[in-house]
Amino acid sequence: MEKRVFLLEDDKNIGELVRCALEMSGIEVECFDTCAAFFDAVEKAPPAAALLDIMLPDGSGLDVLARVKQKYPSMGVIMLSALGQETDKVRGLNLGADDYVAKPFGVLELTARVNALLRRSAGNASLVRGNLSLDEETMTATLRGVKLELNNKEFNLLKYLMQKEGKALTRENILNAVWGYDEGETRTVDNHVARLRKLGIDYIETVFGVGYKFVYRDE
Repeated sequence: MEKRVFLLEDDKNIGELVRCALEMSGIEVECFDTCAAFFDAVEKAPPAAALLDIMLPDGSGLDVLARVKQKYPSMGVIMLSALGQETDKVRGLNLGADDYVAKPFGVLELTARVNALLRRSAGNASLVRGNLSLDEETMTATLRGVKLELNNKEFNLLKYLMQKEGKALTRENILNAVWGYDEGETRTVDNHVARLRKLGIDYIETVFGVGYKFVYRDE
């Protein structure tokens, strides 16, 4: 289970308290104090979950939530807010928030809620990036609403690339992870990537001299 969480919180003291508490529970945390910095990092490598404050210097956490859930619907989100008004809580939940924690909160309770969210996220068998989605339980992939005809290796290759989104992977890395070979003909990887591209999956970039990486772009 991936335990990587982004925290968007402009109060440095609260941010450090939450980071320390979660890291003691084995959760990797990256902290941000502006919406812009948060989205820059999300675009490079989306986390398993995000903790979002509502009142931020360059925007609203609720707007961030709406954007996250539109582009990364499988990402778990917990809202953190000193705003005790029921309307804010209801709006957050209606926008897709998985949980809502009011300040001041106990770090033990917050840690338990984050761990519960990560367990639920791990149980979600789907990978979604915009109009491309993979269902691991049924081994099916859909692009722009159309089911793709993929064999097992093509499906597993696409899944591996999506799971490592934003990371440059060597052909040897891919061959080992998808085919289970420590050594082999890396041209096999090239042929399978070419096949995925022919099906319209244009998020797989060639990293010259290295291999490939999956980079989602808005359409």
